[in-house]
Amino acid sequence: MAKKIEILGTGCPRCKKTEEVIKKALEELGIDAMVEKVEDVTEIISRGVASTPAVAIDGKVVISGKIPSLEEAKSLIQKS
Repeated sequence: MAKKIEILGTGCPRCKKTEEVIKKALEELGIDAMVEKVEDVTEIISRGVASTPAVAIDGKVVISGKIPSLEEAKSLIQKS
């Protein structure tokens, strides 16, 4: 089953950059995953995210408040 990766954020440039980094990491790793954007503030807060952008993999928030580097993103995806 493919991983489900969610980008939590309101659609700001930092959130868009995070999405780009995650997609590039998946491409380089050759991993098929479903990437979804979560832009609903209530939903983001209910996940315990205080600062965006945040990334959740299979429902678990793995990074919050910063744009991951490409290497960081690859590492997070591989660990999850």
